[in-house]
Amino acid sequence: MTESENKPKRTSQGALILYHGMKLSTMVKLFRLKPTLRWSRWKQIGLMPFFGAYNSLAGSVENLLFGRKIARTEIHPQPIFILGYWRSGTTLLHNLISLDPRFAYPTLYETVFPWHFLSTEAINTRLTGWMVPKSRPMDNMETHWRVPQEDEFAICTMCLVSPYTLPLRPFDLQEWTRSFRLDQLSSRDRQLWKKTVQLFMKKLTVRYNKPLVMKSPSHTYRVKQILEMYPQAKFIYISRHPFDVFNSTLHLRTTLIGENTLGNPYHPDAENNVIETYLEAFQAYERDRGLIPAENLAEVRYEDLTRAPLQEIARIYDELQLGGFQDARPLLEEKLKGHKDYRKNKFDPDRHWRTEVYRRCRPIYERFDYPPPDDSDTAAA
Repeated sequence: MTESENKPKRTSQGALILYHGMKLSTMVKLFRLKPTLRWSRWKQIGLMPFFGAYNSLAGSVENLLFGRKIARTEIHPQPIFILGYWRSGTTLLHNLISLDPRFAYPTLYETVFPWHFLSTEAINTRLTGWMVPKSRPMDNMETHWRVPQEDEFAICTMCLVSPYTLPLRPFDLQEWTRSFRLDQLSSRDRQLWKKTVQLFMKKLTVRYNKPLVMKSPSHTYRVKQILEMYPQAKFIYISRHPFDVFNSTLHLRTTLIGENTLGNPYHPDAENNVIETYLEAFQAYERDRGLIPAENLAEVRYEDLTRAPLQEIARIYDELQLGGFQDARPLLEEKLKGHKDYRKNKFDPDRHWRTEVYRRCRPIYERFDYPPPDDSDTAAA
C-alpha cells in the first residue's frame, strides 16, 4: 500500500459552511460567542450576511405559507432515534434504516437550511447540486443534497444549543460540550432546545407525513429528554471498537473544525477530550437506557453490521417490532452491493494512545465484548 492510500481522507467541502443556514438573528447570537476570526476565512465570513438575509426572508415567507399547518401538525408518536458516539457507524445505520419507504429522514439540504426547506428544497437542490462534494470531507461516504443527514446540523443552525459550536471556539471545551448536559442548562436554553427539535420534526412531518428516523451522536447524551417529548420513541444504539472510534473521531474533529471554523482551528488536548466525551456518552447511555421499554431498544455492533448487514438489520426490525423487513430487503440488498467497495480510512496505531484508550475505556470494551489491545492491529475507520 502506498503512503497516499494509507493516509486518512481529507478533502474540502468548499465555501459553504454549517453556519450559512442561520437567520441573521442567530448569526448575531453566534458572533456574541466571540468566535476566532482569520483573514484566510474571508469567503466564509463574507458570505454570512448574504445567507443570513436570505434565510431570514425565505424563512418568513415559509412561515406565512406553512406556519399554521406546522403548528397543528402532530409528529408520529414512534420516531426512531439512532444513538452512538461519533464515528461508531451511526451514518451507515441511518442510511440503511432510511431505505425503508415507510420511514422518512432529514436530508442534507433540510438540515443545512431548516428554516425554509419546505418551500425552497425542490428548486435549490437542482440549481446548487453541483456545489456539493461527491463524498464527505473526512471519509468516503457518498454525499449530495438528498442523503440522510444528522438533525444536529439543523439544531445548531436554528438555536446554537449544540456541540457543533465547536469550530467557532475549538479551544473552549466547556462551551461546546454544555449541550450534552441539558439538565444543567438554564431553563431558557433547555426549552429552546426542545422547541427547536419539535419544530424541525414538525416541519419534516409536514413534508413526509411518515415516522421519522433521526440520527445524531449528541442524542446519546439526551435519552431522558427525548423520552420526555416522545415516550414511545424507539432507539437503536450502535457501538464500535473504542480505539477505532478514538482514531476516527480525532480525524473528524480536525476536518470538522478546519472546514467550518471562521478563524483559528487550534483544538488543544483533543485526544483526552475525545476519551472524556466518549466515556460521558457511554455513561449517559448506560444510565438512561433503563428508561426505554425493552421492545423499543435495540443494540448493534458496527463490526457485526458490516459483517452481516442483512441479518443484523432483520434482527433490529424484529426486536423493535417494526415489521415489513421483507419489503425493505430488496432495497437493502441493492444498497449493499455498492457498499462492498467502500474504502475505510486507515490510521497508524499509536501504542501510547492504544493503551490509554483501553485503560480509560475498559468498561466499553467489556460491555460490548471487544478484546484488549493487540499490537498487530491496524486501526481503520
